[in-house]
Amino acid sequence: MFDRRLITHFDWIYLLLVLLVALTGVANLYSATSTWTSSISLVYMKQLYWLGLGLAIVVLICLFDYRHLEYLGFPAYIATVVMLLAVLVVGKTSMGATRWISLGGFNVQPSELMKVVIIIALARYFSEKGHLLGFSLKELVPPGLILGIPALLVMKQPDLGTAMLILFIGGTMGLFCGIRRSALVCLGIGGLMASAGGWFLLHDYQKKRIMTFLNPENDPLGAGYHIIQSKIAVGSGGLQGLGFMRGTQSQLSFLPERHTDFAFSVFAEEWGLIGCLLLLALYLLIVLWGLHIALRASDRFGMYLAFGVSAMLFWHILVNLGMVIGLLPVVGVPLPLFSYGGTSMVTTMTGIGLLLNVSMRRFMF
Repeated sequence: MFDRRLITHFDWIYLLLVLLVALTGVANLYSATSTWTSSISLVYMKQLYWLGLGLAIVVLICLFDYRHLEYLGFPAYIATVVMLLAVLVVGKTSMGATRWISLGGFNVQPSELMKVVIIIALARYFSEKGHLLGFSLKELVPPGLILGIPALLVMKQPDLGTAMLILFIGGTMGLFCGIRRSALVCLGIGGLMASAGGWFLLHDYQKKRIMTFLNPENDPLGAGYHIIQSKIAVGSGGLQGLGFMRGTQSQLSFLPERHTDFAFSVFAEEWGLIGCLLLLALYLLIVLWGLHIALRASDRFGMYLAFGVSAMLFWHILVNLGMVIGLLPVVGVPLPLFSYGGTSMVTTMTGIGLLLNVSMRRFMF
């Protein structure tokens, strides 16, 4: 029998916040690609299609009880790791990176899928193993392996940005569940040592990105071109912006990748500081609302699941915005719901669906 409380407890306001950001992103894509003459200029229409697919996924996710995922978490994790291994063997290479595999005529990026799967797997582990004293260093070995294996496989593609996001998501969930002070100290020391030694494991282009981040003016027409043009676009917006479809950097094609990684730069130039603050306020509400859903969840698994999705959204937003204003290296991380990309939209809307699922079943025990 259908429980009417599922409808009365559905979080319509949260869904409206998500749609408001997504539709703003579609309008921004229209402006960013308005000067393109080829058929690729209809990317804003494709983004609408992906948004529609994302909404369908949200509906499908909300139809079943999220607690069933607790038993599917580890099988899904193993299947996704196998897909990551398949990428290294039979994956499709594009722009120097091997990140996709072909399944039934569609190109699938398992690393994007892993962002959601790792949340489900860790939510199950932490809900079963968590305790008030927090995890010791020894007890962190299993979740560390769960997190480290896919991160290493993604780095091998190579995709440093996605690998770092997977680590950030899992690390944030671990901190939320509780880690003993002694374990935190050991992890901090180990992280510093790994950072120093990891420099020698990076590819040449990854080292160049870091050096460009530290001094983009050293190569203004080469590696530093993207970030310099992005900062010019953000700065030229001023307080009120230049107006819709009137940004010089985007309309005159000075700004590269303005429909994907640097979509926020287009928005900042056209709508200025006031528009940026309003957009950031919407993102802040989306993340804080997700944390509120986590705190109201009816069980530990739902709490960790909602927190993990909120962490995924937070780190995507932080890394992309830091990237476009020059506070972080350019690592190719899209802005959720805003940058063009079917895989990113589907992943984000899957997370939104999980949050709404946890919220609408908070009265069930």
